[in-house]
Amino acid sequence: MNDNRIIELEIKTAYQEDLLQELNKIVGQQQQQIGRLEATCRLLNERIKSVSVEGSGGGENSDEVPPHY
Repeated sequence: MNDNRIIELEIKTAYQEDLLQELNKIVGQQQQQIGRLEATCRLLNERIKSVSVEGSGGGENSDEVPPHY
């Protein structure tokens, strides 16, 4: 191989290494975002369950007209 070909391959390798590092950084950021979204979903799910439990406590009188009518 001639020197120019070796230099071209070294340059390509350097660019690929930089790209790989950037992609790894992006994947790490996305993983953190997914973790935050999962925590938010768990919190919202718990809130929905607590609201549905509180709302079902007066099931017998849920069809009654409020007293101000």
